[in-house]
Amino acid sequence: MLSLESAAVIRATLPAVGGALDEITARFYGTMFAEQPQLLDGLFNRGNQASGEQRKALAGSIAAFAQALLDDPDTSPDALLSRIAHKHAALGVTEDQYTIVHKYLFRAIGDVLGDALTPEAAAAWDEVYWLMAGALIAQEARLYQKAEVDPRHPWRQWTVVERREETPDVASFLLRPADDGPLPPARAGQYVSVRVLMPDGIHQTRQYTLSSSPGDGLRRITVKRVAGAADAPEGEVSSQLHRTVRAGGELTLSAPFGDVVLDDAGTPLVLVSAGIGCTPMVAMLEHLAATASARPVLVLHADRAPADHALRTDTRRLVAQLPDARVRFWYERDADREAGARTGLMNLDGLDLPLDADVYLCGALPFMRAVRARLLQAGIPPRRIRYEVFGPDLWLAHAEG
Repeated sequence: MLSLESAAVIRATLPAVGGALDEITARFYGTMFAEQPQLLDGLFNRGNQASGEQRKALAGSIAAFAQALLDDPDTSPDALLSRIAHKHAALGVTEDQYTIVHKYLFRAIGDVLGDALTPEAAAAWDEVYWLMAGALIAQEARLYQKAEVDPRHPWRQWTVVERREETPDVASFLLRPADDGPLPPARAGQYVSVRVLMPDGIHQTRQYTLSSSPGDGLRRITVKRVAGAADAPEGEVSSQLHRTVRAGGELTLSAPFGDVVLDDAGTPLVLVSAGIGCTPMVAMLEHLAATASARPVLVLHADRAPADHALRTDTRRLVAQLPDARVRFWYERDADREAGARTGLMNLDGLDLPLDADVYLCGALPFMRAVRARLLQAGIPPRRIRYEVFGPDLWLAHAEG
């Protein structure tokens, strides 16, 4: 992998480059979009660009990849890149786009570091970039091949069979292919990209978990409308879907991707979620029920109130169908309106967590960080704890291990 000469240079320059990565990525995106505005049409998330989350995620992934190469120069950190590759495949990223990114990224590095970027340092970081890009391109090619997707034409039209209001700000859309062709293969826990034409004529794309069993003849996504706040605008795609999509309409979807998926092992399962993070957990429960699984399952969910808990009835129904499944709900208010629910934030004390369990987490980052810490304290090995993040994965660089 990384040459010995480049490894020495990267080790010496990583503190300086790492410290400047936020400025570098800000300049990179600004210049690239100014000269390549078509990339904002359907590929990059305008909301994440405006908030800076995409910039932070890119900087974190570059730094984490470089550090991984230094720690083990002979091994490609494929596990670290897997999540990025799945996100890219769900967007139809193509090999030639890595050349575009390289052009603007290294221009930004030169602009920010100036004379501090020696020819030797530039060559070493160029090697790191193409090692990372090459590994991602290879992974994405395998994902496209397995999904039978042409990345130049990754989209397919789907008809909305039914729209169901789950809560005041969450709706489910039941879908079938508009061309009546076969459903693409999917695994419980995966997501699809939804490509939406916005009122200003620009396409925007967001990922939504499949919230139904992959074995059904239909697909379902469950969308939470992201409300605006003083420091952030409303979610433009989720709001557009809630405002405009009705039964009989159509949506543009990618094939399913995502590496946080349920396996068919016999180990105990612990499914932990908060808010709209329940969606992959319900898909996993549906798969378990459809396959008559006898695995021990513990479902833990936290929400603001029963009225805000999307797919609550589905969760109860599916748990009841499994021979060895338990469920616990926590609500910040109105817990007395749901049988057996507890008041307040999720508390794992006294739950008798099986130490050999496979644990899946999904929810807001602060929630997942707190729960993961408590799981580790309870003795569950970190390799058994998997998580899904909606949006750029700002946690990736320091949650593994």
